Amino acid sequence: MAVPRHKMSKQKQRSRRAHDALAPVGFYTCPRCNQEKLPHRVCDNCGYYRDVEKIKTGG
Repeated sequence: MAVPRHKMSKQKQRSRRAHDALAPVGFYTCPRCNQEKLPHRVCDNCGYYRDVEKIKTGG
């Protein structure tokens, strides 16, 4: 099992973790209904994904 040889300072530890923050989620607009949706997912509003109806909606 690996054991650290020397104590890592707080500054060194925090500077290493500076890049671990989560990036904001990018939204796209649906080409059919122009509502915002997550990428690579079926649109919640119209039920289409890549010009194919995947979910029947009430509308």
